[in-house]
Amino acid sequence: MAGKAAGKPPEEILLDWKREQASLKARVVDLDTEAWQRDPAFSGLQRVGGVDVSFVKDDSGSACASLVVLSYPELEVLYEDCRMVTLTAPYVSGFLAFRELPFLVDAVQQLRQREPCLMPQVLFVDGNGVLHHRGFGVACHLGVLTDLPCIGVAKKLLQVDGLENNALHKEKIQLLKAGGDSFPLMGGSGTVLGRALRSHDHSTKPLYVSVGHKISLEAAVRLTHSCCKFRIPEPVRQADIRSRDYIRRTQEVQGVPAPQSGRSKEAQRPKACPQGVSEEPAENQNSEEQRPEPRMLQPEGSSRRKETDPTSACPGSALGRCGAVQTNQVWLALLRGYGCNETGSQGELIYMGWGIKNE
Repeated sequence: MAGKAAGKPPEEILLDWKREQASLKARVVDLDTEAWQRDPAFSGLQRVGGVDVSFVKDDSGSACASLVVLSYPELEVLYEDCRMVTLTAPYVSGFLAFRELPFLVDAVQQLRQREPCLMPQVLFVDGNGVLHHRGFGVACHLGVLTDLPCIGVAKKLLQVDGLENNALHKEKIQLLKAGGDSFPLMGGSGTVLGRALRSHDHSTKPLYVSVGHKISLEAAVRLTHSCCKFRIPEPVRQADIRSRDYIRRTQEVQGVPAPQSGRSKEAQRPKACPQGVSEEPAENQNSEEQRPEPRMLQPEGSSRRKETDPTSACPGSALGRCGAVQTNQVWLALLRGYGCNETGSQGELIYMGWGIKNE
């Protein structure tokens, strides 16, 4: 979830972003807030969501933002929404949300408006939550802005607060013998920032799970393991697969040879993991046509499928029309440092430069 663009925002913008993170961090809840979270079998949990932003290879500004909702515990896709977005802000470590999150928040809000009965009860995010330089990663940011329970799931250890991927850390990984085994990630401050989880019996690489919002670390780790058919939680894996497939189909329509991938991730749709094989499926990359159609899908075996037509307005119902950003406090937290304008007949949302624009 981190396609990189050249350049770096001015120092005053980075300071502004830090202030926004500190302000929103005060709203993070790291405790269970729903009855299903406290149930050993997660009784009452019916829908889990996953989000992802994937990039076209060799084009760090073209990306596919995707949202999927799966049934639980079956883990069958009920809804998907992929869309092409253009990003001009650079990737800056620790500030991923300011580059990618507006598109994901918008996808959640459009689902809330169109199909509220399909709203996920929890979101999995390909990134960190409180396991972050300032304790407020992309999973926290998404949770606060959508008011949904969120879980951060990273594939690599973010080395903060004294955490290191050193020999001792690798020794602990070797002690994770079966899917569900985990150990705490305690920083130098004495705070447990997350857990390293062996998510699948046949995967030797751990995941790094941390609280995003409105869920405890214990429940987040249990649910992550419960949602893993392979190494990566199925909601995130499906968001990745479908967004990459959307990029491929978009490029075919445009007559552009589809590159293998983007974002250093495997490009092939994974097959079932054979017994004794320890690998997991691909992770992420994507891009999309300008205004894809969100789809409500019936689980396999059902002949009924409903498709909902998106509105022709700019993909930012919470933002209002592009070029007229509403100055509500939550969205300013994300849009600080960006302009927003409308381009093309499809009303594609593009973030330009680093100057705030409120018209």
